[in-house]
Amino acid sequence: QVQLRESGGGSVQPGGSLRLSCVASGSISAIAVVGWWRQAPGKQREWVAQVTNMDYATYSKSATGRFTIFRNGAENAVYLQMNDLKPEDTAVYYCKAVAAQVSWGQGTQVTVSS
Repeated sequence: QVQLRESGGGSVQPGGSLRLSCVASGSISAIAVVGWWRQAPGKQREWVAQVTNMDYATYSKSATGRFTIFRNGAENAVYLQMNDLKPEDTAVYYCKAVAAQVSWGQGTQVTVSS
């Protein structure tokens, strides 16, 4: 079983930046993919980006060019660097790990507002 803990959310103005962290514990050697998802009020949860254990990263259309996902194996962490944030990026951001089972973190709130 994998446990995930997100942090780094907060409130920023449009154009600002945030870096989200997802720290894994438990059976981390079995993790194949770690992804970031987000859910805005009244909307379905949507995929943002993911990185494989071979450091292959992919992004949603809305994240491409503004967000970067990367791993730090020594820290058992996956980060999401978010730049040029927009009000429509406001959501709860969740970390998801795919191993023998799928695990989700508890989420971290990101609010982009002037």
